[in-house]
Amino acid sequence: METATKTKKSKPKYSREQYLKWYEDMQLMRRFEERAGQLYGMQKIKGFCHLYIGQEAVVAGAMSVLKAEDAMITAYRDHAHALGKGISAREVMAELFGKITGCSKGKGGSMHMFSKAHRFFGGHGIVGAQIPLGAGIAFAEKYNQTGNLCVCYFGDGAVRQGALHEAFNMAMLWELPVIFIVENNAYAMGTSVERTSNVHDLYKIGLAYDMPSYPVDGMSVEAVHEAMDMAARHAREKGPIYLEMKTYRYRGHSMSDPAKYRTKEEVESYKAQDPVEIVKQTLLDHKMASEEDIEKINNRINEVVEDSVKFAEESPYPDPSELFKDVYTQEDYPYITE
Repeated sequence: METATKTKKSKPKYSREQYLKWYEDMQLMRRFEERAGQLYGMQKIKGFCHLYIGQEAVVAGAMSVLKAEDAMITAYRDHAHALGKGISAREVMAELFGKITGCSKGKGGSMHMFSKAHRFFGGHGIVGAQIPLGAGIAFAEKYNQTGNLCVCYFGDGAVRQGALHEAFNMAMLWELPVIFIVENNAYAMGTSVERTSNVHDLYKIGLAYDMPSYPVDGMSVEAVHEAMDMAARHAREKGPIYLEMKTYRYRGHSMSDPAKYRTKEEVESYKAQDPVEIVKQTLLDHKMASEEDIEKINNRINEVVEDSVKFAEESPYPDPSELFKDVYTQEDYPYITE
């Protein structure tokens, strides 16, 4: 008689506290984005809205390595990055609503999150524009001898921009403390990487500049954490490094994109690798958390998200006079008066 054999589960690499932190961080990003999608459908959120659902491990794995003082800059799919950097759910949701209590005072909306206090420098709507800015922030860190680095995120579509190549060249020339990260979710808007370049392994682009460049499984928070640990040490000590995070978004490019260019089978194959569910299962399989523990975390996160919605709903819109503020600084332009 044949007997079924159980597959032995590998021992978890990290502590219970680390897996719980990753689960909470990613679950907050996931629930926040799902709620944002609902609110966009209700026309509470206006303009463009690009959700991060599916890509949470890329930010969560990075934040378990980076210091609070390290700078971060990214593109317009930026809600999760803002949350990961420590900006409150209230401030991020209020910004989506265009309210004065938002992290950009309601002036940036979905695509332009910003917080000087949290060393988060956007949220940029121009494709690839943040790449030379990220190099510039890293230049400032090196010039001021802070010991901090800058993490510069961009999408797979941005690697086609000339600004990337100029920034890579200067960053290597000046040995800047910067980690360049392409979040390769396989589609630049609706166009696949295979249709836009003969280089499908995007990390190889950095090799043209002798920049250390590596592919990373962006669906695994553990893999992201390990790659970022190596990259952060390299950036602080030696200069630029480039990581290709191979990830996937479950929704369309933006809320207006039905994503008909993808098959259902393709989407489902990535959902089978869902980073949130994998960490949850790791916690359960190794008895680091019970189903009740997970439920408590989920309930707490749901409360945080609902509180952020209530806060955004009740916050005021900016006064029209705000149009003329934060354009230039008074110190730099003393001849400009109120």
